[in-house]
Amino acid sequence: MAVMYERVALIGLGLIAGSLSLAMKRDGLAGEVVGYARSLETRQTAERIGLVDRVAQSAAQAVEGADLVILCVPVGVMGDVAAEIAPHLMAGATVTDVGSVKADVIAAVAPHLPDTVHFVPSHPLAGTEHSGPEAGFAELFENRFFIVVPGDAQRAAVDRLSGLWRAMGANVEEMDAEHHDLVLAVTSHTPHLIAYTMVGVADDLSRVTDSEVIKFSAAGFRDFTRIAASDPVMWRDVFLSNKEATLEILGRFTEELFALQRAIRQGDGDELHAYFTRTRAIRRGIIEAGQDTAEANFGRGTGASE
Repeated sequence: MAVMYERVALIGLGLIAGSLSLAMKRDGLAGEVVGYARSLETRQTAERIGLVDRVAQSAAQAVEGADLVILCVPVGVMGDVAAEIAPHLMAGATVTDVGSVKADVIAAVAPHLPDTVHFVPSHPLAGTEHSGPEAGFAELFENRFFIVVPGDAQRAAVDRLSGLWRAMGANVEEMDAEHHDLVLAVTSHTPHLIAYTMVGVADDLSRVTDSEVIKFSAAGFRDFTRIAASDPVMWRDVFLSNKEATLEILGRFTEELFALQRAIRQGDGDELHAYFTRTRAIRRGIIEAGQDTAEANFGRGTGASE
C-alpha cells in the first residue's frame, strides 16, 4: 500500500499504539513512526522490541515534523498532553486520539490546539485485557469498528484519517461525540463496570474463598469477568469522563435487574424465558455481524484494554 502519512507520532505506547504502529509498518502506511511514553521503562521496551521506528525522549520531540499525531494516553491526561505538544505541532498536521470517551476529550484537547492543525477525534472499538508496549499486534483492528467524530474538521482531513483506519482493515463509522458516549456506555463502559463489580462480589462473599473463585471459575464467570483484568487507570478515567451516560445506562440496568429478581422470586418462568430469548437474539446478531472475533484476541496474551 502507499504511504498515507510521512511521519506519525504516537504519544503513549500501550496496546493500541503498539498495534497501530505494527499495522502501519506491516502495510507501509507511514514513512516513519515515532513513539513516546512518559515511562522510561516503556520507552526502553519499545526501543528493544522495535515497536516504532524511533523512540523520542519527549512528547514535544515526538510530534516535530509529524503530519499525524495520535494521542494514545488515558483520557484523564489528554488535555495536559495537548497543551504540552501544541507549540510543536506542524501546520497542517492532523491530531487524533483513541480514547473511549469523546465529549470530555474534545473539551479537554481542542482549546489547546492551534487553528493550523486538524483535530479529528477517533475511537477504535478493539482491544484485549492486556496492556503495555509488548501487548500490540498488527491484526487488532481487522474487521473492527473505528468511530470517527468529524466535528468542524475539514472533510479532506477526516477522509484521509478514515482511509488510514480502513487500510488497517477496520470499518469506519462517523458519529457526533454525545451519541458516541451514549453508545459506548451501553456496549463497553457499563459492561466493564459490571464485570469489575461481579469480581468484587465474589471477593466480598466470605463463604467463597479466593482459591475457590480461581479454582472453580466456570465458563460464565471466567468469560464474563475477563475484562475486569483491564487497565484500572484507563477505566477510572473513562468512568469519570463519561459519568452522565454511564450513570444513565447503569440506572436502566438496575431496573432490568430488579425485574429479573422479581421474576425469579415469583417463579415466573414465562417472563424469564421470554427475556432470555429476546436477549439471546441480540447476542446472535453480534456473532452474525462478525463482531465476536475479538474473543480470539483475548487469548493471545499479547494484547490491552480498549
